[in-house]
Parts: sequence; C-alpha cells; structure tokens
Amino acid sequence: MTTTTPARTAAGPGTNVLPFVRRYAVLIMLAALFVVLSVTTSSFLTLTNLLNILNQSAPLAIIAVAGTLIVICGGFDLSTGAIFSVANVVAAWVAVHLGNPIVGLLAAPLVGAALGLVNGVAITRLRIHSFLATLASSLVYGGLAVLITGGFLISVAGTGFTALGRGGVGPVYYAIVILLVFALLSGFLLNRTTFGRYVLSVGGNAEAAELSGIRVNRIKLYTFLYSGLAAGIAAAIGVSRIGTGQPQAGDGLQLLAIAAVILGGTSIYGGVGAIWRSVCGVYLLALIDNGFDILNANPFFKDLTTGVVILAAVALSAASKRR
Repeated sequence: MTTTTPARTAAGPGTNVLPFVRRYAVLIMLAALFVVLSVTTSSFLTLTNLLNILNQSAPLAIIAVAGTLIVICGGFDLSTGAIFSVANVVAAWVAVHLGNPIVGLLAAPLVGAALGLVNGVAITRLRIHSFLATLASSLVYGGLAVLITGGFLISVAGTGFTALGRGGVGPVYYAIVILLVFALLSGFLLNRTTFGRYVLSVGGNAEAAELSGIRVNRIKLYTFLYSGLAAGIAAAIGVSRIGTGQPQAGDGLQLLAIAAVILGGTSIYGGVGAIWRSVCGVYLLALIDNGFDILNANPFFKDLTTGVVILAAVALSAASKRR
C-alpha cells in the first residue's frame, strides 16, 4: 500500500518574518537609537533638543514625503536639492525687490511646482528615464540659482520674512506643524484616493496599469509636480529660517531624501511604500547625526554608520524583491 504525503498548504512560521521586518525595521531602529541616546547622554532627552531635531529636519522630511510617491511610482527625483536652491533664492529675491516678505515666501512653492512640472513633462513627453532627466535638470536648476543671485547671498531684512522659519505655536515650530499637515495629506492621497491607488499600480507594473486604462504618464507627471511643490515648501521654510537666499542651499538634500525613503522600506523597484516610514527614515538619520554630535564622536564613524544602515535597507529591499 502506497501512502502519499499531503501537500503542504500552510506557510512555515518564518514565512512572514521578512515582510514584517521590512515594514517595521525603521521604526524599530528609530526606537532603539532613541533609547540608547536617552541612556548614554543626559543632554539628548530634553524638550529643547527634541524640538530642535524635529524642526531642523522638517524641510528634508517634507521633500522625502513627496519623494516617497515618486519612488513608489517607479521613479527617482535627483533635482529636489536644486529646486530647493532655486526656490530659496527666488523667495529672497522677490521679498527684497517687491518689498513683500509674504509674496516672497509664497513664490517658493509656486516656483518649485513649476520646476517639478518641467521634470514631469521631460520624463513623460520625451520619454527620458527619471534618473537621467532629473540628474540633467538638477545641473540646469543649480546654474539657474547661481544666475539669479550672481553667486552672492540675498539677505532679507525684517522679522516678517523669518517668522515662518523661526516662529511657532508655543514651543512647537511652524515647520513641524507644516510637516505634520503635509505628511497627513500625502498619506491620505496615497492610501485613500484613486490617485494613490494609481501610483501604487503604476509602480507595481506600469504596462499592466496602462492596459487597465490608467493614464500612466499623467500619474508620473503629477508625482513630479508634487515633488517640486514639496521642495518649494521646504525652501520657504529654509530661507525664512536663516533670512538669506543661498544658491547652494539645497546641495545634497536630494540624496538624503532618497536615502530616508529607502531606509523607510519603500522599494526601489516601485509599487511598495508608506509615508510614515519615510518620515521615520528622515528622523533616524537625524538621530544618528544628533547622537554623534552630542557624544562628540569622530565624524568618520557617523558617515560610516549612516552608510551601513542605508546599505542594509537596500539589501533588505532587494531580498524581498527576489522572494
């Protein structure tokens, strides 16, 4: 008599470990680092220090939030730092030449959205890969920022211009409030709207999305416009904080934003990601930076630690893709 082994229908206990780790790894690391810094130094766990961390990283977090939609949609935006620089100097230039700080600050997100729209048109109409298109546009926008200022700083006098970056509601800075509102809005767009479902579909399989009737190019265009808008909002906060327009103000921001998005578990292959995890990624980087500063540790080890953490996040993303 021959016995047959029944087919295994139930998944093993370790089957769901990798997705769980990938989903919550950044939150676990953030909590662990928070506890370690709280125990090892008395100057970390203070209201002033924690609010400063939240405030200083708010512009980067705003850029990373919008960048999450782009990466989920299967693209990259390497121009956000340059857009930040252009919007930064335009805000200062308008405030000085028109004598109206409010108009100057409002000009920043408008300029950012316009430059993001240019990126979207180049990618969708010219069919250039987003990596190459935004790499090229970052060089153009960076040159534009220098051209506007002539290579010099634009200082804006008056407290009206600096109120956005330095003021707040009680002890909470306006930048933190803006980040919270922007992150909640972006999370709603991604998780509760048709646009968000289309973003996930395009990132998961663009060809299948197009065959199902989704206007893929339009969705991509909107994500880059949104990314430009976010860079403009961040620039308004940044230039208001220091009261000076700087043509190199956004140098390196684009790489930090992408690193934070990947740290948050958003797949570099598209189709998977969450806004809250990208925000956690930003503040994980901020805690690493703040911790090394408080402990007065060698800056080399800070960069080494940041690089190892990012590499581990990318490896985890690649491992889940292979599965």
